[in-house]
Amino acid sequence: MRDTHHPHTALPLAPGVGYKPQHYTALMHDPGTVRWLEIHAENYMGGGGRPLAQLRALSERFALSVHGVGLSIGGESPLDTAHLARLAYLTSWLNPASFSEHLAWSTHDGAFFNDLLPLPYTATTLARVCRHIDQVQTALGRQMLLENPSSYLAFVESDWSEPEFLCEITRRTGCGLLLDVNNVFVSATNLGFSPEAYIAAFPLDAVGEVHLGGHAPDVDDHGAPLLIDAHGCPVADPVWTLLATTLAQMGPRPVLIEWDNDVPDWPLLAA
Repeated sequence: MRDTHHPHTALPLAPGVGYKPQHYTALMHDPGTVRWLEIHAENYMGGGGRPLAQLRALSERFALSVHGVGLSIGGESPLDTAHLARLAYLTSWLNPASFSEHLAWSTHDGAFFNDLLPLPYTATTLARVCRHIDQVQTALGRQMLLENPSSYLAFVESDWSEPEFLCEITRRTGCGLLLDVNNVFVSATNLGFSPEAYIAAFPLDAVGEVHLGGHAPDVDDHGAPLLIDAHGCPVADPVWTLLATTLAQMGPRPVLIEWDNDVPDWPLLAA
């Protein structure tokens, strides 16, 4: 069967999974319906060894998506040029079908945080994010996809909605978008908006990749529902329903299952 692709990615319109080394043998032996894999860039910036040998072997069999978690696209500080150079080298020899990063920040004044932290959606933030995306796309010589975050708070100074903000970023930089449907559901629950209205306002034509993942239910200090984007369990039924609504509006896209914590054996993830 001939692969077809969306203009914003060279990934096949088929299921993908976030790659974990413990699944290497099973994936090479019986990948099931999986046609592409996503790796976290920062795990493959070393000089050699088994991880890179396995990655080269996987690249001969699967389309690959490289997902960055450390560029701090939304940070106030300039991008780390050494980190960007390592990323450019990885994408140059691997030549992945897609590269993506997050609309978030994770570094400041030399400090590194273990979270992807939120941004106020203002004109100042917009200019900074677009400047950083231009720098990344120039360094990599390729279009990047930008992922919508999972949110636990909103900033009173924001004067753009998140879909409007992302739409303007794509207009100014030419980047594509990675739509994480679980993040939409998590943010909608935590911040009290309609996930369906969010999807209706989202620039779906710019979406080159879709993510799904599991979330952990909790409650805040006032007893209100709080969802944590934990990636440690199966995708919840309402998120599958939201995916169906989204695909009905925008058409098929490459769809990835993320499972990063309490990772199951391959048969469960494949199912």
